[in-house]
Amino acid sequence: MKFSRRIITTPWVQRAIGVTAAEYLRLVFQTSRFTLEPPDFYRLYDMHQPVIVGMWHGQHFLLPFFGGGYPGKVLISRHADGEINAIAAERLGVGTVRGSGDHFGRFHIKGGVGAFRIMVDVLAEGCNLAMTADVPKVGRVAGLGIIKLAAVSGRPIFPVALTTSRRIVLGSWDRAEINLPLSRGALVVGEPVHVPADPSAKTLETARATLEQALNAVTERARVLVDRRPRTG
Repeated sequence: MKFSRRIITTPWVQRAIGVTAAEYLRLVFQTSRFTLEPPDFYRLYDMHQPVIVGMWHGQHFLLPFFGGGYPGKVLISRHADGEINAIAAERLGVGTVRGSGDHFGRFHIKGGVGAFRIMVDVLAEGCNLAMTADVPKVGRVAGLGIIKLAAVSGRPIFPVALTTSRRIVLGSWDRAEINLPLSRGALVVGEPVHVPADPSAKTLETARATLEQALNAVTERARVLVDRRPRTG
């Protein structure tokens, strides 16, 4: 293991980074002005509680500030970066579920089976669950994991995009965005995606494609709002 990797897996280093990240995100939120679209999207939450919040990787960092007072947890993978993310989320008052699937949505990888069962229980207990929708290392392609969770739990998926006008887009696979202070921000929520119980393979794929298209649409709309570009279409 490289020295830098050993350092990043040291508990006190992870905690220091996680706490610093949380307070930085608090600074970004407190110094930025956010537009919500639709403005009454919390009313939709009231109508569908509890819900699954689906986002693309790299756009979820500011989500804890938009919980609306509803109880919520977030799925975070089991690796060094995930540990830091979990510390930051908990610092911001969001509970965590640890685990993830692989590129093919198989939940027996990385503690995924246990995490899936916990997520079903979390939703059954009336708690919202936020998770990234794209499969690991394949950005902007929705996986079947979130679709299967909706089918088993009976809860709708809300596609959500969250961005800021001042941001650094990293060259990583997920095009993660580092949100900067003093920004215009936008949170855009799409229509809920419902998945029936015991769906066929075709129904699963249709729901997956629908969610992928919805996430791309809300992402584009959020960027139009913060970048003040003319709306297309």
